[in-house]
This record gives sequence, C-alpha cells and structure tokens, in this order.
Amino acid sequence: MSIKIFHNPRCRHSRAGLEYLKKKTIDIEVRNYIAEPPSPDELKEILLKLNKKPNEIVRTQEEYFKSALKGKTFTDEEWIKILCENPKLIQRPIVVGKHKAVVANPPHDIDKII
Repeated sequence: MSIKIFHNPRCRHSRAGLEYLKKKTIDIEVRNYIAEPPSPDELKEILLKLNKKPNEIVRTQEEYFKSALKGKTFTDEEWIKILCENPKLIQRPIVVGKHKAVVANPPHDIDKII
C-alpha cells in the first residue's frame, strides 16, 4: 500500500506524523506541500478523500488568516484557490491513501486509513 503525506518539515505535528508512518514500514511518498503546493484539482481530490469542505482544513491560527481572511465568507472554489496559493493555511499533516485521507493530528489517526 502506498501512502502520501503532505508534509511541512518545519511543523512538529507533521514531523510526528511522518515518524509514525515510518514505523508502520509502508511505502511512503513525502510531499513538502509548502514548497510544492497542491493544484486545485489535487486539493479537490484530497478533500473528497477527507470528506471535508475546504474551510474545514484551514489553519485559523496563521497570521495571514487572522489579518486577511477572518470573518469573511468564501465559496468552496474560492477557498480552494486561497489554500493552493497559501499552502501554510492547510492543516497538516494530511495523509492520503488510495480511498481515504486523514489530517494526522494526532499521528495515530493514520491508522484509520492503513
């Protein structure tokens, strides 16, 4: 089974998720989504696997959210564009399997898809 982790190496939760995956000894594809953000289509596919709307994976504690987005209403398409252009706003880590995905915080949530 191949698993993809959307990883931010500067985030301790993301590092913990990656370490948890490594202990499971499965085939892992690591994607630094800050350096290589998902495309809108890719993010839509991830959201389907997460069974979430775009606004449900927004990191509301980020400064950009607080200064520019808080209190505003956006459509799902607008959120997808915002998230792809500002990947720091995406919850992390996101672990994607063949049919499902999870926001792996805490890391043991990964067990839900493997």
